[in-house]
Amino acid sequence: MIISGGSNIYPREVEEVLLLAPGVAEAAVVGAPDPEWGEIVVAFVVAQPGQALDEASLDATCLQHIARFKRPKRYVLVPGLPKNNYGKVLKTALREQLRTPPA
Repeated sequence: MIISGGSNIYPREVEEVLLLAPGVAEAAVVGAPDPEWGEIVVAFVVAQPGQALDEASLDATCLQHIARFKRPKRYVLVPGLPKNNYGKVLKTALREQLRTPPA
């Protein structure tokens, strides 16, 4: 669970909405530390092959289906999500990626 501004946000709910957006193959949502809100919602999104994604269309889909405060404040477009041997997304690796500055 992500707690942003005192509100509980369930990553699964946001992920399911992101999967409704055209061109999205996979999505994973994590919380990132924020000095003002406690945590902010960050979405890692994988595009379907041959599809181009833009943050505006992802944001529009989220605003159509969930409350404004639940929508991701940041989108990270990635070629793939880190997974374990069972196919489960490694959200700890995604959080670590947020902490590590890009090289």
